[in-house]
Amino acid sequence: MKIYYEDSMPYAAEFFSDLGESIVFSHKTINPEMIADADVLLVRSTTKVNHELLHSTDKLKFVGTATAGTDHVDQAYLQTRNIPFVSAGGCNAVAVAEYVLSTLFVMANKLDWQVAEKTIGIIGAGHVGTALAKHLSALGIQYKLCDPPLQDTGDPRDFVAMQDIMQCDVISVHVPWIKEGRYRTENMFDKNRLSQLTENQVLINACRGEVLDNQGAVELFAAGHKLNLVLDVWESEPNINLQLIDHVALATAHIAGHTIEGKARGTEMLYLALCQQLNIQPNKKLSDYLPVAEPSEIAINNKDEYWHVIRDLVLNVYNIEQDDSQFRQLVDSGEQFRYIRKHYPIRREFSAIKVNAGNFPHSKAIYGLGFLG
Repeated sequence: MKIYYEDSMPYAAEFFSDLGESIVFSHKTINPEMIADADVLLVRSTTKVNHELLHSTDKLKFVGTATAGTDHVDQAYLQTRNIPFVSAGGCNAVAVAEYVLSTLFVMANKLDWQVAEKTIGIIGAGHVGTALAKHLSALGIQYKLCDPPLQDTGDPRDFVAMQDIMQCDVISVHVPWIKEGRYRTENMFDKNRLSQLTENQVLINACRGEVLDNQGAVELFAAGHKLNLVLDVWESEPNINLQLIDHVALATAHIAGHTIEGKARGTEMLYLALCQQLNIQPNKKLSDYLPVAEPSEIAINNKDEYWHVIRDLVLNVYNIEQDDSQFRQLVDSGEQFRYIRKHYPIRREFSAIKVNAGNFPHSKAIYGLGFLG
């Protein structure tokens, strides 16, 4: 069996080597002839999986993407050929939630307000929205959930309407890109809705660029409207609207979910799915391959105030301002956007770090964020 996997999948060689002949490829050079003899094709979002790529793959019997998003895969085409398809939904949920926490503390500093006093509106209560809600709950931060599709399925959580979310101090968007229909999310934040935000609110988009009207935002900024936008995702990536960069509060290159754990978890999820497809008992796990974090342990000052401790812990592990600074220095073209994303440095999740809390009275909150005790 021949298993082709994209070179940006961490530990793919280790996970799949025992299941068949494992062959690595780059999204830049892959072509139909190269993978014509593939039994299994494993990709990330940089490879477009469609008829054009797969028309010569007569033996193909499994396709997987090691990402939560599936926009790059023509699932309807796969269905016409009865080829099983699996995505790694939720693989990067924790990473994105930690990205948002870092954003909250950095924006609190920029706008001179206290995170503890704010209410966070979460649009989309799937894997990422749920992980974010869990993190906020651990810290005692107030939040509201909005997810009409889940609400309509009978999800028992308390949901609010969009007009309630628009009153929140911070709005964090975690929805899929849906182009039409009752639950359409394309241009959810169009120019009109963006204009309703005040200069005291923060809007974070870390899901899909097309959820927010980038040109509309540029026009509002040009007209003097003050917005606090934090954008990890952009319309028409990698060829984004470069005019918008100077106006947003924080800018990153679609890396919110790019922890080593998040990316490698996607590989592990495809491994488990393929083992199930082949009726093989899996014998490998992610912890077999993850490196030790540097530093691997943080000691806190028990005399510091609660929110200072939490802020310092979060920003010690991940400070979004570093990515924002690099983005502004380097991104002047689509190729540079792609390069930053492709060569993103190793970033760890809270779960890789042991915290020596000593006699700190709020250690439960620290461990509730995922830090090791």
